[in-house]
Amino acid sequence: MRVLICLLITLTMVSCDDLLVDANYESLPPSGWDINDTATFNITPQDTTTAYNLYLNLRNTHEYEYNNLWLISQIKFPHGKIVTDTLQYEMAAPDGSFLGTGSNDIYENKLWLREGVRFRESGTYQLALKHAMRKTGEVKGDTQLKGILEVGYSIEKQVQDGSN
Repeated sequence: MRVLICLLITLTMVSCDDLLVDANYESLPPSGWDINDTATFNITPQDTTTAYNLYLNLRNTHEYEYNNLWLISQIKFPHGKIVTDTLQYEMAAPDGSFLGTGSNDIYENKLWLREGVRFRESGTYQLALKHAMRKTGEVKGDTQLKGILEVGYSIEKQVQDGSN
């Protein structure tokens, strides 16, 4: 049932957004996002000249116990170059309410990854995402990150507003 709901949400988002070029999600196990598991996406852009914005998309529930999220993202280019970033995102307001859109059970977060990206190399790029969460004062990471249902990406055409 959860997969069907997520599929309907994705189809609705795709059909309503003229800027959207590509999007994909990976469902995570109900037990949580294991610290050793990497969500990997293959991206084959059709246009090497257009500028795009690249977003991370997350769906979470109230089981998510942190106010932020640390991720390690890695983009592998078709010709071998690798760009790795450690990213932090706010997931909840100071009062504990979740950010993003949604209500009661599932919250959607669209988070910036890169702005003005041009996929200059033709071929397949690979986006890999791992969580890097740990409890305060702990050295080892949280082995099972609960509350994240899905992780994904979206690529949108960059809007040129004409102002300089």
